Amino acid sequence: MTNVLRILPLGGLGEIGKNMTVIEYGDDILIVDAGVMFPENDMLGVDLIIPDYNYLMEGDRLSKVRAILITHGHEDHIGALPHIVEDIHAPIYATPLTLGLIENKLREAKHLHEIELISFRAGEVLEIGPFKVEPFHVAHSIPDCVGFGITTPAGLIVHTGDYKFDHTPIDSWPPDFAKLAEFSQRGVLALLADSTNADRPGWTESEMQLLEGFEDVFRKAEGRIIVATFASLISRVTIAAAAAIKFDRKMAIAGRSMRDSVKIARKLGYLDLPDDLIVDLSQAVKMPPSKVVIMVTGSQGEPSAVLGRLARGRHNQLSIQEGDTVVFSAHPIPGNEELIYRTINQLYQRGATVLYDRIANVHVSGHASREEMKLLINMIRPLFFIPVHGELRHLKLHAEIAKGLGIPEDRIAVVENGTPIELTPYSMTVCDRLPGGYVFVDGAGVGDIGWAEVRDRDRLAQAGYFFAVVRTNGNGELLGRPKLNTRGFVNEKEADELLKGAEETIARVAREAFNAGRELTDGQVESALNRYLYDETRKRPVIEAIVI
Repeated sequence: MTNVLRILPLGGLGEIGKNMTVIEYGDDILIVDAGVMFPENDMLGVDLIIPDYNYLMEGDRLSKVRAILITHGHEDHIGALPHIVEDIHAPIYATPLTLGLIENKLREAKHLHEIELISFRAGEVLEIGPFKVEPFHVAHSIPDCVGFGITTPAGLIVHTGDYKFDHTPIDSWPPDFAKLAEFSQRGVLALLADSTNADRPGWTESEMQLLEGFEDVFRKAEGRIIVATFASLISRVTIAAAAAIKFDRKMAIAGRSMRDSVKIARKLGYLDLPDDLIVDLSQAVKMPPSKVVIMVTGSQGEPSAVLGRLARGRHNQLSIQEGDTVVFSAHPIPGNEELIYRTINQLYQRGATVLYDRIANVHVSGHASREEMKLLINMIRPLFFIPVHGELRHLKLHAEIAKGLGIPEDRIAVVENGTPIELTPYSMTVCDRLPGGYVFVDGAGVGDIGWAEVRDRDRLAQAGYFFAVVRTNGNGELLGRPKLNTRGFVNEKEADELLKGAEETIARVAREAFNAGRELTDGQVESALNRYLYDETRKRPVIEAIVI
């Protein structure tokens, strides 16, 4: 055999989000998922982060991409598609609901008619180049989720996507255990399995248990109920709708992305809601508080989402009222805790009662816990095991679970993004990590800024800005007073004396340059101001000087 099977994670390993995996054999490449990650607190001004797919841009690899396979419709699996399809023009394969959500994203990005979209259902067989792809149904927190069994010339690999073993999912469609058992009978070369909850013991609760928790909230709430969750968390909309019907409330949807998701799910038959249940938001605000539930975006504390604007009193139609019950039906993504708790406190200040998963039964995870991970590994019994989807601690803990089940350590690959794994029918080689990193989406720009610009923004946020325009006559004398301006650096009371000292510093540097026979430069002024301002304030603002 002249070729080896190469698996290259471009996102999702060593982090939560922006899942993307390359599967390469010879002249043929498959991509599994293309998601986004939300920025951390120190990534100022960054809207989203997408995988670094420079590997695919090298040589003639773009022409080798045969398909992009999508496991399900959450943002961390489809959010990067509008950006990567500008370069990767391969057909996108997804289940009907997932494809509907993708169509909406590509339409907004004006790429819909450029890319071939192919619908499949769990249980079908897809022949793509040398690969036989068998999607199998898994339970998660959005309907129509799949993992993939991919038969390659080197052997069968199984990619779970996001999953949990929910025997009573809200859509009554449990995981396809029979297919997993069949894969095991054939012999699985490698298992790539979701690691998100590898630090969580036991079994993940069923979505059906959540219905009891929601009914308890609806039973006790006397005013409006506002439920915040992810826009694409269709299962949670189903549960809230069932409780609303039982307790005679109408439902309104606030937030464009959630309205779009609900509309698509209803159109495709994945969300069965009575027509008289849904009311417009403008109608809901006029109804008696005890007769309405409002679904909103913003469960991660995003300032621009509906709930973030409600918490700050900046929504143009809604406002928090005394007696409102706000439900956070989502688990904090690592790094978002500060934003979420700030939002919760602001909601309390406005008179709301706030419920979240630590104090009420209002959220269950969509990911397998440790006992489910053990069951999966024992069902599949792969030759090689590759934990995916999680921070490094999750991947390590998942590897420990596999070792405890008898998989030798040298057959387990714990890697981070950019690390290729090469497989033959009998061997696994972990290669050197390739260069790469984060690709920031900043407004309309993709990859236009990097860490250098983010660090500049951090400096501006920490210590402010100092700007100086200096005119000289070339003889060491200033023409008029320097024009000085600051932002976010010192208050007005301190500014006058500090600016006077800055003028004296600039005049001194100009004389020194003339006496030394040199022209005064921008850099000389900036260096002198940097020393002076630090001596006076112990701060280092961003300093920019222009010498004319």
